[in-house]
Amino acid sequence: MSDAYSPVPELNRLKEFDERIGNHYYATGFELLDFDKLDAAGGYSDEQEFIDSFLCFAYANHSGSLYALWRIDDREDLATVPVVVFGDEGGIGIVAKDLRDLFRQLGCDWPQWPSWDGAQFMKPDQDDEPSPRHEEYVAWLHDTFGLTPPDNPGDLLAHARREYGAQLESWVDRFYEEED
Repeated sequence: MSDAYSPVPELNRLKEFDERIGNHYYATGFELLDFDKLDAAGGYSDEQEFIDSFLCFAYANHSGSLYALWRIDDREDLATVPVVVFGDEGGIGIVAKDLRDLFRQLGCDWPQWPSWDGAQFMKPDQDDEPSPRHEEYVAWLHDTFGLTPPDNPGDLLAHARREYGAQLESWVDRFYEEED
């Protein structure tokens, strides 16, 4: 049995960074959780196929939305599967085409506010303070992966949505029944 945080080397490196900086935010609302299946499938479905298809790893915002890897197929490298967000008040949406794109988005330090219409990043107000360890995160991102934040995290979100959005919606519809 491994002592690693997850089976995903990129997430393990983020966990090491997270532990090194202590109990401080480096991206607005982002907080690593125990790596595991989505507990009760986020209220969407009790079907085992649905539950097994999502691996939760972090809070996406301060109100309880969750980031999860979507096991869209049988690829072994989980860092290459799409990242979704389960909204705390409902909704599920594609956020990033893979884990590294999410890491880049986090480098923008913009809040994530998912809704029934999908994921969205909100540009902070000019007088909003950056997360306390944001600059350290951006340096870590560059030093560890050679990545930099985009000018707008929504650009990467839009790309991921074009690539996977319709597929996610169709797939989720197989499991989710709206109440009358």
